[in-house]
Amino acid sequence: MRSVFVFPTGERADTVASLDRHLPQQRDPWTLDGNLYIEIDDEQTGGLFSDWDPDDVTVLEAAVGHHPTWAVQIDISGRIDGTAEVHQLVALLLEHGGVATDNYSAHPWTLQEIEAGAVNDGLCFFDFRAHRELNRE
Repeated sequence: MRSVFVFPTGERADTVASLDRHLPQQRDPWTLDGNLYIEIDDEQTGGLFSDWDPDDVTVLEAAVGHHPTWAVQIDISGRIDGTAEVHQLVALLLEHGGVATDNYSAHPWTLQEIEAGAVNDGLCFFDFRAHRELNRE
């Protein structure tokens, strides 16, 4: 399972309401086509940052301007590519700002970078194919 963490600006309740609107009649987790599993993770009751490298947390804090205490975690089934679905959901969650991270890079990606196909250390956002190739060498 691959994961993406989204740190939207604004209140947690607003993000939950947006997910409820776009993925109605479900929660804990929300799902998108049975292939993306979406939930809110936090430090108090969940495991947010429990397995993160402290340097990656520091980079994230610099990108968002504070230490975030919650995130939207998106787990992507290995049965599908998932790129289009992840991009669609991340665009929805970051429409008012924020950043997203993935399993492949410690870089906090803005929506503008994701949509432009920006490259950081040889990878785009959610670039599991290039990551696999880079690690084969």
